[in-house]
Amino acid sequence: MLTLRGGLCGLAALLLAACTREPPAPHTVFFGGSVHTGVDGEAVAEAVSVRDGRVVAVGTSESLVATAAPSTELIDLKGAHLYPGFTDAHAHLFGIGERELTLDLDEIASIADLQAAVAAAARPLAPGQLLVGRGWIETHWPEGRFPSRQDIDAVVADRPVILTRADGHALVANTRALEAAGLMAANPVQPEGGRIELDAGGLPTGMLIDRAQAPVRALQSTRDAAGIDEVYIKGAETYAARGWTGVHNMSVPPEHIARITALSDAGRLPLRIYNAVGVGADGMIDLSVMGRSAGGLVTTRAVKLYMDGALGSRGALLAAPYSDRPDTTGLQLAREAETLALLNQAKAGGVQVCFHAIGDRANTLVLDWMARTLGDDAPAARWRIEHAQILSAADIPRFASLGVIPSMQPSHAIGDLYFAPARLGPDRLAGTYAWRALIDAGAVIAGGSDAPVEQGDPRIEFYAASERRDLKGFQGADWDAGQAVSRAEALKMFTAWPAYAAFEDADFGVIEPGRVADFSVFSGDLLTLPAADILTVEPVMTVIGGAVAWRRGA
Repeated sequence: MLTLRGGLCGLAALLLAACTREPPAPHTVFFGGSVHTGVDGEAVAEAVSVRDGRVVAVGTSESLVATAAPSTELIDLKGAHLYPGFTDAHAHLFGIGERELTLDLDEIASIADLQAAVAAAARPLAPGQLLVGRGWIETHWPEGRFPSRQDIDAVVADRPVILTRADGHALVANTRALEAAGLMAANPVQPEGGRIELDAGGLPTGMLIDRAQAPVRALQSTRDAAGIDEVYIKGAETYAARGWTGVHNMSVPPEHIARITALSDAGRLPLRIYNAVGVGADGMIDLSVMGRSAGGLVTTRAVKLYMDGALGSRGALLAAPYSDRPDTTGLQLAREAETLALLNQAKAGGVQVCFHAIGDRANTLVLDWMARTLGDDAPAARWRIEHAQILSAADIPRFASLGVIPSMQPSHAIGDLYFAPARLGPDRLAGTYAWRALIDAGAVIAGGSDAPVEQGDPRIEFYAASERRDLKGFQGADWDAGQAVSRAEALKMFTAWPAYAAFEDADFGVIEPGRVADFSVFSGDLLTLPAADILTVEPVMTVIGGAVAWRRGA
């Protein structure tokens, strides 16, 4: 009995020591700023501590710095504001990098500007070398029209020129490019799911919409592996420097997944990436590319499908004709039978579907097909409609009832407000960019930018969601101000709700003990600043898994 008693006492002593032992010191403490946890009802803190890539504690600077060991890295925020990591829930990482490395037409303000930029870009090129650019959008140009091949021929006629509209759903090519692609015949056969714009004589104007772009795009030289790497690295570095910690990377060629994974595992992509691949060359989903990278920063578990085109180029599929072009209702890109086969393949393979739909008819069809495929399993699948820009009143509650996630880009609304009323007429505007109505109906909105269609700036997206005004404060009498969201909801659109949309809501989206330590740090308080000042804050730091991925001035 004495031996047993002594053993029990020894065990009790060990347990007491274990219970009173100090917890391991954090690896990093971020202090001296404002920590916005994103947890409803939780006060703003001053500091957050991290160990092994996860949050240990949130509290005051004094209390958390006191837990540091000599080996702990102390990072002084110097008054900056730390948030859960901002994630762009819809962007094209390759396009973002490519925009940084090719002719960027984002700031073009007229056809004359476009001509000047193209002429300047052509001068240093070798004779006959293809000239490619992207980013123009004509809705605010004084000419009030699309550019034409003649506009481009006037300044560059000796080489093919391909200039893609900002939305990626249309391009203008000069005569040399059209000839090389075999598209200069009078009254050409119109492709299914696309449109070749024609002049009064039946000749192509140079404007190619959606699938009509394919012959001209084939002229663009393919990049080798090193070139592909360069583009992705540039895209990821650009995004980290803007304050994003993650991106839902859309329409990724399946053959690019191995490159992205290798780059990430080698530490060359400072970004958390969630991939939605395009359909394979065989018309089916390549299930072999699905999975998570060894380093854990790259996840591939979704497929991107297309129902229609874009509103700006009148490719969005509408239930009734365009108000400013009664001869068209847009373009339907997906066929029912083959698309239902894809949806069934996705369901069987546990693959998330991200379905591009902009027009009201497009959204109705996608919701119908998803409901038919998933049945009672719909909420658990977390399938998504990318854009969901124009909705009928009857379809708005269907998102929540089916568990379908509207993945929306607020900056589209503040750009489209200049032309959407003319395209749609007053009766359809009520269901246009209906963020408030969707949230009130119970939907979770994953917020994104669609870069390089838009700038891909988290400040612009946050501002657009909460203000529903253009960058100069203009809104327009027919642009429903009531569809704006609160600042707290805007924060969720770029933190907690993208995490949910990627099945990662147990680890990401808010700052609390046990969560992965992904943080975005900005110079100002996005939740309380005057609206216009949101656009002036600066990204200070991006943190991924507790490690600083980018720091201003570093």
